[in-house]
Amino acid sequence: MKPFIFKIGGEAGFGIMSSGLNMSKLVSRSGYFSFDYSEYPSIIRGGHNLMQIVISDEPVRAQYKTTDFLVALNKETIDLHAEELVDGGSLLCDEENKPLLQKSKKINIFLIPINKIAKEIGGSLLLRNTAALGASIALLGGNLEIFKNLIAQEFSAKDPKITENNFAVCQAGYDYAKKNYGDKIKNILKPRQSETKMVINGNEAISLGAVAAGMQFSAIYPMTPISGILHSLALLQKKYGFVCKQPEDEIAAINMAIGASFAGARSLVATSGGGFCLMTEAYGLAGMTETPLVIIEGMRGAPATGLPTWTEQGDLRMVLHAHHGDFPRIVLAAGDIEEAFHLTMLAFNLADKYQTPVVVIVDKQICESHMSIGLFDYKTYKVEVGKLLLKKQDNYKRFALSADGISTRSPVGFGNYVMANSDEHNEYGFSSEEAKNRIDQMNKRMQKLETCAKNDMSNPVLFGPKDADLTIVSWGSNKGAVLEAIKHFKNVNFLHLTWVSPFPAVAIKKALEKARRVLNVECNYSAQMGSLIREKTGIEIKNNLLKYDGRPFYPEEIIAQIKKVL
Repeated sequence: MKPFIFKIGGEAGFGIMSSGLNMSKLVSRSGYFSFDYSEYPSIIRGGHNLMQIVISDEPVRAQYKTTDFLVALNKETIDLHAEELVDGGSLLCDEENKPLLQKSKKINIFLIPINKIAKEIGGSLLLRNTAALGASIALLGGNLEIFKNLIAQEFSAKDPKITENNFAVCQAGYDYAKKNYGDKIKNILKPRQSETKMVINGNEAISLGAVAAGMQFSAIYPMTPISGILHSLALLQKKYGFVCKQPEDEIAAINMAIGASFAGARSLVATSGGGFCLMTEAYGLAGMTETPLVIIEGMRGAPATGLPTWTEQGDLRMVLHAHHGDFPRIVLAAGDIEEAFHLTMLAFNLADKYQTPVVVIVDKQICESHMSIGLFDYKTYKVEVGKLLLKKQDNYKRFALSADGISTRSPVGFGNYVMANSDEHNEYGFSSEEAKNRIDQMNKRMQKLETCAKNDMSNPVLFGPKDADLTIVSWGSNKGAVLEAIKHFKNVNFLHLTWVSPFPAVAIKKALEKARRVLNVECNYSAQMGSLIREKTGIEIKNNLLKYDGRPFYPEEIIAQIKKVL
């Protein structure tokens, strides 16, 4: 089955996001795979909202530019997105928004009185989205009972009348479409048997990964696109026995997390690029005091406030070089929702093992897009605490020199005297400006990266044929669009990077030296990963596909560029 793209749009307040999510869940419960992507402006009220759901009978990992079925809850949606409809595509809208489309395309237009149904049957125009989804399910051959079950779950804690009204409205929309357009029905959503799947976004996956890793403390100040992590953890803290704090700002958040970690708790802080800027001073403090800390950094359009509700990949260099001076930091970049889960779990082990900040970079696209995937496998995960000392030791040296760069760490409360501050220090933690001590402590701390590279670093993954005419190099959420794009070529492969620091330079150099042609794909202006590859390997990638308009890559864009390069 070719991916089928369903889009629903309207003004903020029309229930676009809840409708889209329910559609994603309906797709999954009907036995198909889904991927959804949302667009919304950074304003308090109003503005155009859009959500698309990609439907397929095999795993799908990215959004598409084109549209097969467009649900327009207002005229603006038609004006903005009707031209995205493919030949033979469908437009569903209210009778009062009957469009005048260019005759260059053959479009099926379904005029459904969704506003009238919402007001007369549901008693409120707010139910127009429910009427539209009912009609859509009919026209796509779906099972309305599945949708009704979703409605019942959504409103289970509210007045039963709300559920009844939604039932009546979606049924009326469904019946109207079947009666008036029965000959146009396509069995896109005809239920079929499939394995159990969950519909989950990156923020939820990160939250579950943290819980599965045994996180004990989190401090998060809400900021798009990571606010969902705070919301998810707040709901889970009572059940799983950890502390979730919403502090007054980002500076307080990271300092709280450092304090909790210093006391022995597995700690997490999450923020966006702008919030990370505020955390920079404490970022270095964690490096100097050798305090384990997991940081989730969610990228969005920048600089300054930039594009708060849109996606980008412009924070790579900042995360690598933030704070003055040198200290070891481990940096991982998730490419999709599943990687976000597993890399979060890994980050906690790495932070404890190497006693240093570990940053997991994600972006708005990963954080807020939902995907239907199988249940996460976490049962093989083993908590690794590294050199943790839980008994009293005579003459304890918290920052003792060691060949691997890692000293024993003793949390407070076990009888060992521990001192740490922001100054350079000797093995006991007392401030020291002595030259040899400085050299020894710096060498010790930085040795951690070499030890990590030797023992834990993973090489990039090559997707597609080993021998290809073109190798695509990319990182982060571009992964999904690239994988969708290379399905259309037999002679193109894809090198996906997840480790940023330490950097797998040897493996990357080996892969790129074999490549006939190379294309670097990034959502930023300056090709930051491309420049890092040049810095670490000496290989300059001359073909770059860069995007920085706040929108993620669509497979169609990558396909077009592949054809140009080949």
